[in-house]
Amino acid sequence: MSGTESQPLDVLDQGQPLRFQVDDLMRYHGPLAPGGVAHGFTAMARAFPLISPGEPPERREIRLSTAFPGPGARDAFELVTRAVTEGRYLVDRGLERADRGRILERYVFRFDYRGNTVTLVLRDGYVTEEFITLSRTDPRSAEQERHLCVLKREMADRLLGAPVDQVYQPA
Repeated sequence: MSGTESQPLDVLDQGQPLRFQVDDLMRYHGPLAPGGVAHGFTAMARAFPLISPGEPPERREIRLSTAFPGPGARDAFELVTRAVTEGRYLVDRGLERADRGRILERYVFRFDYRGNTVTLVLRDGYVTEEFITLSRTDPRSAEQERHLCVLKREMADRLLGAPVDQVYQPA
């Protein structure tokens, strides 16, 4: 298995195939949250074969709920599924898994498609304590902002460099 970065996301839009690469999602979102984009991309890459075995899902029939409020993941889901603008995307803090600890508690994604549901949780080792602490620091100094940008890119590289089944697992 190769890393997620080279794997495309395939969906259908009214039966017409669409293919997205991680670079498409990064361009759509911009430079703010590459780690969040990587989480969104990786979660979809893991979920789609589970909710629609054997064929790409129809993008406009996917519903997504998550405890993760990050703008990078939101934009990744929007580009691929149009779920944000069409009201099929929900940030639900009730999905948080406090039992998984402060680092992993918000990385929960539930995908619903044509009666199939999968809830994915992040495996340990992709998000660091340093990142969580710094990302939740408010306000941050200019130096802290620069360092946070480095941590975001490093996290994205870890996520996209691993096979999707080693990053997210069904809960």
